[in-house]
Amino acid sequence: MSIFSKIKDAIFGHKAQAAPATPDASAIPMDSPAQPAPTMAEPVDIEASLGAMAGADNLNWRSSIVDLMKLVGIDASYENRKDLAHELGNADYSGSAEDNIMLHKQVMKALADNGGKVPAELLD
Repeated sequence: MSIFSKIKDAIFGHKAQAAPATPDASAIPMDSPAQPAPTMAEPVDIEASLGAMAGADNLNWRSSIVDLMKLVGIDASYENRKDLAHELGNADYSGSAEDNIMLHKQVMKALADNGGKVPAELLD
Protein backbone atom coordinates (compact mmCIF):
# COMPACT_ATOMS: atom_id res chain seq x y z
CA MET A 1 0.00 0.00 0.00
CA SER A 2 1.36 3.42 -0.89
CA ILE A 3 2.15 5.98 1.79
CA PHE A 4 -0.46 8.36 0.40
CA SER A 5 -3.06 5.57 0.55
CA LYS A 6 -2.18 4.99 4.20
CA ILE A 7 -2.61 8.71 4.92
CA LYS A 8 -5.90 8.83 3.03
CA ASP A 9 -7.25 5.70 4.74
CA ALA A 10 -6.30 7.03 8.17
CA ILE A 11 -8.19 10.26 7.51
CA PHE A 12 -11.12 8.98 5.47
CA GLY A 13 -11.53 5.75 7.42
CA HIS A 14 -14.12 3.29 6.21
CA LYS A 15 -16.49 6.14 5.31
CA ALA A 16 -14.64 6.72 2.03
CA GLN A 17 -15.01 3.09 1.00
CA ALA A 18 -18.66 2.66 1.97
CA ALA A 19 -20.91 2.85 -1.06
CA PRO A 20 -24.50 4.01 -0.67
CA ALA A 21 -26.95 1.15 -0.62
CA THR A 22 -28.88 0.76 -3.84
CA PRO A 23 -32.28 -0.90 -3.72
CA ASP A 24 -32.77 -4.25 -5.39
CA ALA A 25 -34.49 -3.64 -8.73
CA SER A 26 -36.93 -6.48 -8.03
CA ALA A 27 -38.12 -4.67 -4.88
CA ILE A 28 -39.36 -1.67 -6.87
CA PRO A 29 -42.93 -2.06 -8.14
CA MET A 30 -43.25 -2.24 -11.92
CA ASP A 31 -45.68 0.69 -11.92
CA SER A 32 -43.21 2.90 -10.03
CA PRO A 33 -42.55 6.08 -12.06
CA ALA A 34 -38.79 6.08 -11.50
CA GLN A 35 -36.10 4.39 -9.55
CA PRO A 36 -34.36 6.44 -6.89
CA ALA A 37 -31.31 8.29 -8.17
CA PRO A 38 -28.00 7.19 -6.67
CA THR A 39 -26.64 9.61 -4.12
CA MET A 40 -23.11 10.95 -4.05
CA ALA A 41 -21.08 10.35 -0.92
CA GLU A 42 -20.47 13.44 1.18
CA PRO A 43 -16.91 14.78 0.99
CA VAL A 44 -14.78 14.04 4.05
CA ASP A 45 -13.97 17.16 6.08
CA ILE A 46 -10.18 16.82 6.27
CA GLU A 47 -9.67 19.53 8.89
CA ALA A 48 -12.38 18.12 11.18
CA SER A 49 -11.14 14.54 10.77
CA LEU A 50 -7.54 15.43 11.55
CA GLY A 51 -8.51 17.81 14.34
CA ALA A 52 -10.50 15.07 16.06
CA MET A 53 -7.57 12.65 16.17
CA ALA A 54 -5.79 12.02 19.46
CA GLY A 55 -2.77 14.30 19.75
CA ALA A 56 -3.91 16.78 17.09
CA ASP A 57 -3.74 19.66 19.54
CA ASN A 58 -0.05 18.92 20.23
CA LEU A 59 1.09 18.72 16.60
CA ASN A 60 1.43 21.32 13.84
CA TRP A 61 -0.30 19.09 11.26
CA ARG A 62 -1.81 22.09 9.43
CA SER A 63 1.57 23.01 7.93
CA SER A 64 4.06 20.27 8.82
CA ILE A 65 4.20 17.07 6.77
CA VAL A 66 6.18 15.42 9.58
CA ASP A 67 3.48 16.24 12.14
CA LEU A 68 0.71 15.23 9.73
CA MET A 69 2.33 11.83 9.20
CA LYS A 70 2.87 11.40 12.95
CA LEU A 71 -0.76 12.27 13.62
CA VAL A 72 -2.05 9.54 11.32
CA GLY A 73 0.44 7.00 12.67
CA ILE A 74 2.94 6.85 9.82
CA ASP A 75 6.70 6.97 10.30
CA ALA A 76 7.79 10.44 9.15
CA SER A 77 11.35 9.40 8.30
CA TYR A 78 13.16 11.02 5.40
CA GLU A 79 12.81 7.81 3.37
CA ASN A 80 9.02 7.71 3.84
CA ARG A 81 8.69 11.41 3.00
CA LYS A 82 10.87 10.88 -0.08
CA ASP A 83 8.71 7.92 -1.15
CA LEU A 84 5.56 9.99 -0.59
CA ALA A 85 7.01 12.85 -2.65
CA HIS A 86 7.81 10.43 -5.48
CA GLU A 87 4.27 9.01 -5.34
CA LEU A 88 2.92 12.54 -5.76
CA GLY A 89 5.24 13.38 -8.65
CA ASN A 90 8.13 15.17 -6.96
CA ALA A 91 11.23 13.22 -8.01
CA ASP A 92 13.59 15.95 -6.75
CA TYR A 93 12.61 15.78 -3.05
CA SER A 94 15.61 16.60 -0.83
CA GLY A 95 13.98 16.89 2.58
CA SER A 96 14.59 20.63 2.87
CA ALA A 97 12.12 22.85 4.71
CA GLU A 98 10.84 24.13 1.35
CA ASP A 99 10.37 20.58 0.07
CA ASN A 100 8.48 19.63 3.23
CA ILE A 101 6.14 22.61 2.86
CA MET A 102 5.53 21.71 -0.78
CA LEU A 103 4.95 18.05 0.12
CA HIS A 104 2.36 19.02 2.72
CA LYS A 105 0.52 21.09 0.11
CA GLN A 106 0.73 18.23 -2.40
CA VAL A 107 -0.80 15.85 0.16
CA MET A 108 -3.63 18.28 0.90
CA LYS A 109 -4.30 18.73 -2.82
CA ALA A 110 -4.30 14.96 -3.36
CA LEU A 111 -6.75 14.55 -0.46
CA ALA A 112 -9.00 17.16 -2.07
CA ASP A 113 -8.71 15.40 -5.43
CA ASN A 114 -9.78 12.16 -3.74
CA GLY A 115 -13.00 13.46 -2.20
CA GLY A 116 -11.76 15.45 0.75
CA LYS A 117 -13.01 18.91 1.72
CA VAL A 118 -9.81 20.84 2.39
CA PRO A 119 -9.86 24.49 3.53
CA ALA A 120 -8.19 26.90 1.11
CA GLU A 121 -5.56 27.93 3.68
CA LEU A 122 -4.26 24.34 3.75
CA LEU A 123 -3.91 24.33 -0.03
CA ASP A 124 -2.10 27.67 -0.46
